Amino acid sequence: MHQARWRKSSFSGTGPDNNCIELAAADGAIHLRESETPGTAIRTAPRPLAAFIRAAKAGHLDHVVG
Repeated sequence: MHQARWRKSSFSGTGPDNNCIELAAADGAIHLRESETPGTAIRTAPRPLAAFIRAAKAGHLDHVVG
């Protein structure tokens, strides 16, 4: 992956205990990583990620398991 500019939500805060998901756009894809383990990242395309975010915001993924 080319040099990526990782971004995290401004809602995450700036303290050392404010771990979150970070995103970067590079090589025509979206890369996601956990700020606590930055050496591991997954890659997706913009459209599937946008569909996932829309579904999460709409509550379609709010299922209780148990």
